[in-house]
Amino acid sequence: MKYDNIIIDEEGAIATVTINRPSKLNALNRDTIKELSKAFSDLEDDHDIKVIILTGSGEKAFVAGADISEFADFSVKQGGKLAAKGQKILFDLVEDLETPVIAAVNGFALGGGLELAMSCHFRVASDNARMGLPEVSLGVIPGYGGTQRLPQLIGKGRAMEMIMTASMINADQALNYGLVNHVVAQNELLDLCKKIAGKISNNSPVAISHAIKAVNAGFKHDSNGYASEIKAFGECFGTADFKEGTSAFLEKRKADFPGE
Repeated sequence: MKYDNIIIDEEGAIATVTINRPSKLNALNRDTIKELSKAFSDLEDDHDIKVIILTGSGEKAFVAGADISEFADFSVKQGGKLAAKGQKILFDLVEDLETPVIAAVNGFALGGGLELAMSCHFRVASDNARMGLPEVSLGVIPGYGGTQRLPQLIGKGRAMEMIMTASMINADQALNYGLVNHVVAQNELLDLCKKIAGKISNNSPVAISHAIKAVNAGFKHDSNGYASEIKAFGECFGTADFKEGTSAFLEKRKADFPGE
């Protein structure tokens, strides 16, 4: 598929997805959301890809928000549908993807941009990154999962303050809050993400997919995280990856996981 708003680069087991709308600071519009949904679904089906890195083009922004011009005149019903569809086809999709997704946050990650970064499995930021949920300054609230994921990541009090003040935090604050795992110079951002992705790709992709499901279950109100962990743990014993991993350990050699 040809993409108009994103670029996909594959390097071995790592795919880098770049949102490529620099003149709009990579703002999310309907077409970009659809393209990202398609790209993530396709990459998950590609068993040669073990890790996905998501970033934005240029030096100014990861994603500076949603394209407000697309919904400024929406009705109550249209607004609800916008949030529901976006969450389903992209934000929840990324969070539940069995292939690990690392957000490489370069520059601004605001509104829908921060919500997209938070839907990734973890985040690495450049030292010029600025993050925030400014929606209340427009008379609306975060609608792509921001009111749920931000408190899970940084705690209720800090999330309430960020949302209610519509303020941005810098990279060091985000690191202190636990919103990002690492902060590096912008020219080192992708290199670090690829280094981490390389470490991930050495491990069992089947076990990693089970781990993602188990961790996510602990944050869903209708799931029992411990029960999900027990089920996933047991299922690992029936995989070729488990047989290879344990055999390699006992034989004192490096595992070559088949991904099954």
